[in-house]
Amino acid sequence: MTHRTMAPRYPLLVSSVALATLLLAAQTVQAQGAAASTATILLRGEKQLQVNSDDMQADAWLRVPPESRATVLSDANAVSQVSSNLYVRRMMAAQAREAGLDNDPKLAAAIRIVQDKVLSDAWLERIDASVTNNEAAIDSITRDVYRANPERFKHGGQVHVSHILIQGVSDESRERAEKLLAELKAGAKFDDMAKEQSQDPGSAQRGGDLGWFEKGRMVPEFEEAAFALKKPGELSGLVKTQFGYHILKLDERREPGVSTFIEVRDNLRKEVVAKRLQDARSAAAQKILEGAKPDAEAVRAFSAAQKP
Repeated sequence: MTHRTMAPRYPLLVSSVALATLLLAAQTVQAQGAAASTATILLRGEKQLQVNSDDMQADAWLRVPPESRATVLSDANAVSQVSSNLYVRRMMAAQAREAGLDNDPKLAAAIRIVQDKVLSDAWLERIDASVTNNEAAIDSITRDVYRANPERFKHGGQVHVSHILIQGVSDESRERAEKLLAELKAGAKFDDMAKEQSQDPGSAQRGGDLGWFEKGRMVPEFEEAAFALKKPGELSGLVKTQFGYHILKLDERREPGVSTFIEVRDNLRKEVVAKRLQDARSAAAQKILEGAKPDAEAVRAFSAAQKP
């Protein structure tokens, strides 16, 4: 109708890891210096190669979404698996260097690209922080955007509705829905019945809650029944749609008007932050490009040479 957290599993080897990344890992071992000496060594191997806690933090920063990092790094099994994976990569990188693969011009260029990406991503995070750390400015801009665009926040009336869905339009489905409606009218708790009986997986776990919506968001039969409800707690009769039989309950109602700043603040703030991040990144890139001088003739010659 409407539209045990587990740590990610890591294979011992990731087949898609580029050789350039392996080479980079080997090169950075010697560059760790004093930082490595203060880190906890998690795995020791041949040729004095090791994997430490800094490596784990860096790997999580590169590959794991921020909201999942603590889950991964606090799971001893995951840490053991990932450290083994990093050691295999590091050993392969060392073997590649011994074989002279790091002297291949294409691989050397690939290593530079990988280094550039890691460092530029860190620089972008610093740019982002300069924007997101200024909470007062973001809040002020958010309120200014709200005040400057009153038409945007007008709505033609909204309802907050919960429902119970019995799928199908057979006589059996109708009889089941009628029985549930009778129980509700006799005093059964709507939220509990929705969780136990509703066949709309998107809302059943929330007690049938569909949240706020305006006209034009739902199928016509459902919408007509929803907006016909007037008082909080009021139940509809059976409402038949293409999805089956619904029982609706009005939770709240808003007459046509303008959404308050408090109601739209969170979503509007996300928009403001996203735009400021985009503007800050674009400005930084444009400033950098001011010092660049593309060689159009060299570009054309290169492209021509790549044609099959």
